[in-house]
Amino acid sequence: MKNTDSKSHLQGKSIYLDDIPELQGTLHGLVYDSPVAHAKNVNIDYSEAEKLAGVIKIFTYKDIPGENQIGAIIQDEPLFAEDEVHFMGQPIAFIVAETERIAREAKKLIKFNAEELPAITDAKVAKEKGSFIAPPRTFKLGNLEDGKKKSKYIIKGTTESGGQEHLYLETQGSYAIPKENQSLTLYSSTQGATAVQSITSKILNIPMNKIEVDVNRLGGGFGGKEDQATPWAVMVSLAAFVLQKPVKMILARHDDMRMTGKRHPYTAEYTIGLSEDLKIQFYDIEFTQDAGASADLSPAITERTLFHATGSYFIPNTEITVYSCRTNTIPNTAFRGFGGPQAFFAIEAALQKAADEIGVPVREIQFKNLIKDNDEFPYGQIATETEAIHSWETTDKLFSIEKQYKEVEKFNSENTKFKKGINITPLCFGISFTNTMMNHARALVHIYQDGSVGISTGAIEMGQGVNTKMKQVAAYVFGISIDKIKLETTNTTRVANTSPTAASSGADLNGKATEIACNDLLIRLKDVASKELDAEVKDIYIKDNFVWVKENKTDLSWDKLVQIAFMQRVKLSEKGHYSTPDIYFDKTKEKGHPFAYHVYGTAVTVAKVDTMRGTYDIESVDIVHDFGKSMNLFLDKGQIEGALIQGIGWVTMEEIRFDENGRLLSNSLSSYKVPDINSVPKSVKVEALESEGHKHAILKSKAVGEPPFIYGQGAYFAIADAIKAFNKNYKCDFSAPMTHEKVLMGLYQK
Repeated sequence: MKNTDSKSHLQGKSIYLDDIPELQGTLHGLVYDSPVAHAKNVNIDYSEAEKLAGVIKIFTYKDIPGENQIGAIIQDEPLFAEDEVHFMGQPIAFIVAETERIAREAKKLIKFNAEELPAITDAKVAKEKGSFIAPPRTFKLGNLEDGKKKSKYIIKGTTESGGQEHLYLETQGSYAIPKENQSLTLYSSTQGATAVQSITSKILNIPMNKIEVDVNRLGGGFGGKEDQATPWAVMVSLAAFVLQKPVKMILARHDDMRMTGKRHPYTAEYTIGLSEDLKIQFYDIEFTQDAGASADLSPAITERTLFHATGSYFIPNTEITVYSCRTNTIPNTAFRGFGGPQAFFAIEAALQKAADEIGVPVREIQFKNLIKDNDEFPYGQIATETEAIHSWETTDKLFSIEKQYKEVEKFNSENTKFKKGINITPLCFGISFTNTMMNHARALVHIYQDGSVGISTGAIEMGQGVNTKMKQVAAYVFGISIDKIKLETTNTTRVANTSPTAASSGADLNGKATEIACNDLLIRLKDVASKELDAEVKDIYIKDNFVWVKENKTDLSWDKLVQIAFMQRVKLSEKGHYSTPDIYFDKTKEKGHPFAYHVYGTAVTVAKVDTMRGTYDIESVDIVHDFGKSMNLFLDKGQIEGALIQGIGWVTMEEIRFDENGRLLSNSLSSYKVPDINSVPKSVKVEALESEGHKHAILKSKAVGEPPFIYGQGAYFAIADAIKAFNKNYKCDFSAPMTHEKVLMGLYQK
């Protein structure tokens, strides 16, 4: 079944935030942000701007009725800067005018004066100075000294992975409309409707029940709208609340890039030990995370790094530490994988360096150490229902791993101008919010008297097809056709206290809640049908819009059954609540069972490098992925392909750069490159691994949003392999992204 939104997308009829018709008298907002990265004694003259015709009001921290604080985890982020600024692009004021053009003219008239301070733009410098978001955290398993005693080979190294711009098609924005009795309706392009509601409540000093947040869909999010959609929503809410006028703001692309956080850059220093038979005996690694100027979601992202530091492997003795460092750059935030990709890159780099120094193919080390049932993760969870070895062996069966390696070797022996490289990328990714409290959801299901169905959940559609999956759940439970079902907007009045649509858990959590509500309704309808047909309840089921008794189709249709139930005053609305069972984590011990299940897979990537120019193409990516029992392979394969290309972009061409003053240099699409049609692998093949799925996945269909991002890393190592085929002296520095410039320098490294 295809995405039910595809037709309206193609026709341009899908409604996004900026498509909502504006009410008469709607005002427009624009942020005035800091022109410097670090300063104190901030003194700003707004007088000339306020005189401009059409300017209604300029809001600062002094106009906030409640608390000037929007920090989600740590309370270290004001909505508007007060006496100090901590990054270039930090919001200081909110200009409200009759039009956006007038607001932009007013912004030019504002005069900034402050005492500039030195700016820290490098996380390593921040670490040296002790500038941390929170104390470092460490996961331990076994004993490093025991591991060292069993190791014949001990390898040390460093890795570096850069930031990444979300570049969602729809920029950040929000539209607030005041209602009676000091209430607001707030349309927001957010992945976390309740987070927006909660923080708006705190800023305005009014209860949450007076703030209705409504989200129809997002034009992309990738984590960038989980936490960082909040300030823009709060600003328009503040203005609408004070002025009692509708207020709207949609960020321009340059403003969005300048003022919003990215994927966290990481550096890492590691020591890894292997025995003579290539079993990994210990892994000691220290990550340095660049959090930016405030915490945002960095503490949670730190956790995800810790949880995935050993990648797809079992390592009996580990010590993993992450330092989250505060710098004077844009606060970094959630991005697909949420700290996991940085950890995967480090372990794969460590294994590649170990293979180079020992003189063996890295795939030998990888396969010998893949995680299997009853192995222990560094955080204490015991691996069960593992598919790591199964997916590798299936990949070999379907895509002939050794044959591909021989073909690459043959090509390289026959060609000089071009060289090929190859890499295998195994996957083991945990599914759940690592903050146990967030693993819950609700759904509201109405069956209308004509047989049509309306569903409200906390899941937010952002192109991943979650609305389609929610419809499928209801259609499956009720036995009715999909055209009878409508997904409502995500609305905090209909479904309260939602978790963000993030952590690849949107379909599982909200789908399970929908399934529970539908099953409760089905029980009532079956009871009505049993009396109407004089049959046992256990013999009744609904299929293809009709009631069946055992194997016999009756004349009682779904629509007629609903009408009868309505006439009998049967309750045709239900609220389903689901919280993931069996998960917990004790942060005092750094041990527990944080994940409902894991997703596995294997990818084989082949790259071709032009040895004269330093350019490259990704020739092919062959993937075997653990979908479980996929409920929608069409949608799921689309997620694989999108995540793959996004992952390739991160490790090849997407490069975030700041100057020494904290100014973002990669601030436009002329200076920041993302994969286009010419960057896509020439061949992408995705095969589903035969597996039983998992009971905690919706209809045993495993989550698919974040895990396949990891496959993109294979491009980095395949390109490095091709460079090495040309230049035997090449020593990879394992610093991503692998830009064309780096490739050219590597090809002729001495």
